Amino acid sequence: MANPPTTVRTGTTRTGGGDRSAGAAARRANGAVVAVRQLFVAETGAFYTILGVTLFLVVFGVVMVLSSSSVEQYAATKDFFGAFTRQGMYAVIGVPLMLVASRLSVRFWRKWAMRIVVAGLVVQALVVLTPLGYSIQGNRNWIRIGSFTAQPSEILKLALALGIGAIIYAKRDKLDDWREVFIPVGLAALGSIGLVLVGKDLGTAIIMMLLVFGALFIGGARLRHLGVGVLAIAVVVPFLTMSSSSRSSRISAWLSGCTNSNQYQDLCWQPVHGMWALASGGVFGVGLGNSKLKWSWLPEADNDFIFAIIGEELGLIGAIVVLVLFVVLAIGFVKVIRTSRDPFVRTVTGAVMVWIVGQALVNIAVVLGLLPVLGVPLPLISAGGSALIMTLVAIGVVLSFARVAPDADTAVPVDGHLVAAQRSAAAAAARAGRAANPGRGAR
Repeated sequence: MANPPTTVRTGTTRTGGGDRSAGAAARRANGAVVAVRQLFVAETGAFYTILGVTLFLVVFGVVMVLSSSSVEQYAATKDFFGAFTRQGMYAVIGVPLMLVASRLSVRFWRKWAMRIVVAGLVVQALVVLTPLGYSIQGNRNWIRIGSFTAQPSEILKLALALGIGAIIYAKRDKLDDWREVFIPVGLAALGSIGLVLVGKDLGTAIIMMLLVFGALFIGGARLRHLGVGVLAIAVVVPFLTMSSSSRSSRISAWLSGCTNSNQYQDLCWQPVHGMWALASGGVFGVGLGNSKLKWSWLPEADNDFIFAIIGEELGLIGAIVVLVLFVVLAIGFVKVIRTSRDPFVRTVTGAVMVWIVGQALVNIAVVLGLLPVLGVPLPLISAGGSALIMTLVAIGVVLSFARVAPDADTAVPVDGHLVAAQRSAAAAAARAGRAANPGRGAR
């Protein structure tokens, strides 16, 4: 009579050990899944709007880089997929960085804002003041260390957005005094934009000017003070454009509508062929991968003029879809601005919105012939590692703001932190959970 219980007990013990081992493995697997899901957990619809549009534009951009660059890549390297592989690698780096940035707090970004500004200024100074910098098509805006190359001005864009946000936050009760706001902002902006202009990159400098004014406007700077700044820029920009003979020639050719046949083979080649690409696409396009202008007819087909290839291959419908996506992205940014009471959050979000959406509109306007050729890429779509990665990190910063529910703003203290609101919400959720499962604690 004793043997059966012994046998059963031994078997039960072994089975239980196996169950515990399998259960532990299952819990570890579930924990990993939960950890990944936490990267995408948020309390606002704006978070998912911005994230979804961004990821779609990145994937779409990688596809269009493959389509627009394959011919030139094969002619240069006998490899159709060179630019596509690099762009895909940049996306693989940038998207995780965006998700990591989205997990950081407002406190973190505000604490490190001015340090990021200093770091950006130092790196940009290395470009224009040391042999580490090198020029491409007359613009000294790149840094090279061994085989590594980067465009530090992209870092400066994010640094300016964060820096102006930190200044507006610190001076939020002194916005009526122009000296309290415009002196520190002016020093940061003049240092950053000045270093970019020393490298002769007017296109990037214009985008940074838009970023600064957008941040100040949304951050609450007085319109009369901004008006003085706009007048000053209106006086300075003509001198900047005429300070370079190649730049002034491009602008003159644009103003003349490229009607001079002597300029067709030189200054007007790119804008004219960009218009031809758009015109040949019609309403529905010639089909993905079927562009004719990318066969060495359109310079920078995978970069500054990639929108022309989109219009040629995907037609008017494809071009409108791209425009709509940037509009939806802007709507997501505006929702974050409208639902936040923190001046730092509002200012930085506004700066990033003006940077990305404004740069997209400038790029498209250049392709349409509404602006002279400025050499700015189409955000999230054009080929280029520095631009893509830093744009994704900037969007990650906004996602970190959008992660918190707007209702929590009603409990935000003066410094804008959400700690008290988050703790109260967590405590309420814990009490509700214990009330729904009274026996859970005992187990």
